[in-house]
Amino acid sequence: MNFIMRIIVTSIVAFGISYILSGVRIDSFWSAIILAVVLAILNAIVKPILIFFTLPLTLVTLGLFLFVINALIILLADSLIEGFHVDGFWWALLFSFLLSIVTAVLFKEDKKEKERD
Repeated sequence: MNFIMRIIVTSIVAFGISYILSGVRIDSFWSAIILAVVLAILNAIVKPILIFFTLPLTLVTLGLFLFVINALIILLADSLIEGFHVDGFWWALLFSFLLSIVTAVLFKEDKKEKERD
């Protein structure tokens, strides 16, 4: 159930951010749901592989290269999903940054509520 809630929240946040950023377009809410599922799969499978192969660069940049890896994941999702379009690397970087910040804040509040119960 928690996975489904994360997918729904991520899709709502991504759909909202696409309205704010002119370089990112999501055609419909169903495309946003598909985007959230694809991002979850890519983050589970592709991202650890990319982190492993770029570990020296990530260490030299003190972890800042992880933002580049997130942008590459967004660009990969752009090529896989028909209703999701990103105009370039910098838009993907900004989109991934905003998406991760907003979802982290929302899921942090969710964890606080669970601790109170």
